[in-house]
Amino acid sequence: MFSHGGFVQLLVKRIYERARTDQKRYGLGFFAMGTSCSNHLGIPPAKGPNAVGCTDFMMDHTEKGSFFRLYYPCQKTEKDEKPDWVPCREYFNGLADFMKINRTLSERIFNHLFGSFKIPASLDAPFKSNGKCPVVIFSHGLGAFRTLYSAVCAELASHGFIVASVEHRDQSASATYYFREKTESEKATEKEPPTSASDQSNLVREWMYYRSLQHGESEFPLRNKQVKQRADECILALDKLSEMNSGIPVQNVLQTQFDWSTLENSMDMCRIAAVGHSFGGATVIEALCKEVKFKCGVVLDAWMFPLDDEIFPRVKQPIFFINSEKFQWAGNISRMKKLDSAVIPRKMITIRGTVHQSFPDFTFLTGNWIGKMMKLKGEIDPELAIDLCNQATLAFLQRSLGLDKNFNQWDPLIDGQDENLIQGTNITVLQSAI
Repeated sequence: MFSHGGFVQLLVKRIYERARTDQKRYGLGFFAMGTSCSNHLGIPPAKGPNAVGCTDFMMDHTEKGSFFRLYYPCQKTEKDEKPDWVPCREYFNGLADFMKINRTLSERIFNHLFGSFKIPASLDAPFKSNGKCPVVIFSHGLGAFRTLYSAVCAELASHGFIVASVEHRDQSASATYYFREKTESEKATEKEPPTSASDQSNLVREWMYYRSLQHGESEFPLRNKQVKQRADECILALDKLSEMNSGIPVQNVLQTQFDWSTLENSMDMCRIAAVGHSFGGATVIEALCKEVKFKCGVVLDAWMFPLDDEIFPRVKQPIFFINSEKFQWAGNISRMKKLDSAVIPRKMITIRGTVHQSFPDFTFLTGNWIGKMMKLKGEIDPELAIDLCNQATLAFLQRSLGLDKNFNQWDPLIDGQDENLIQGTNITVLQSAI
């Protein structure tokens, strides 16, 4: 499962086993050895010209609605609250349940390693209009959730994009939630009456956790069904942004402080891209096939297994594959190459010294030995790797969306022209396999 993009699974399992063995002698003290430079750890701030804000949006309280973290160019304010990287303990619990390990110990481990980290964006900061913003819909990997790719999403927002990082409800996230209405018995047992008709007093949060394969169950039917739902959720998020852009009033179930009406006429709905990692990379390709409003896709270290072969010739938009050096294998690359085209731009590069976890934020948040032991870090400096990824992405988006920006300064990266890049792939693929 880890090789399929469940990038937190091995981390939880190995740390849990080590902690269970050592906790009587050391408690959690041995983790300090791996995070002794913890004051130097953290998600790198965005490097673009705009300050970055973020907020959460949930349309329709049911599981059929849309749920995403929005990143956007913002105004600088005196109040600069940075949100927690992991929003609440239930996400840790979801990882523990996913691994069938003790929640209490796992929560202690994760809180020790990651509980203090913040996302490099200002919570609910006012939107800053600087002309119409191109739009990106982001799809997370297997076992992840909406906040774990902030180094990518915030960077795009700092360069003028509006980015919606979807939290998928196909049971591929480690955890997510929606709301249900209270039953009559629950209402009857309330100690205090609702304070107003507009609050969430009539709703109960329902958590949805990762769905593992059942004994003897074939994986492809499940993942194929999930990737189709994931693509639909990306399209639904785009539809919600389109409504906001058109000035249609939207109701956010989460009742954040962000003024959603300020997004009216702020987005360039002719310049829309999809970006995703691992299972999210497959989701990008499925979404491009389903929705022509997506003008291009950037696919980060894709796991191609969930996709039907029949969709490959139906995808007509430009695609940019950015791979890690250590994750890919011939069968996966051969499926990417089925998207090669003589007339549609299809590019591929590989970042030297990277692993599958070089794209999500985990790579910045562990000390060197823990990071490498858990394969959260490769041989390359994590910040250099994400800079190459982000700069190549921006150059490709400018080229594919026709943006009037200066991202073409990084055009050589699209063709792998850097000492830390490989043009194409480091994997040998027989032509007969394509």
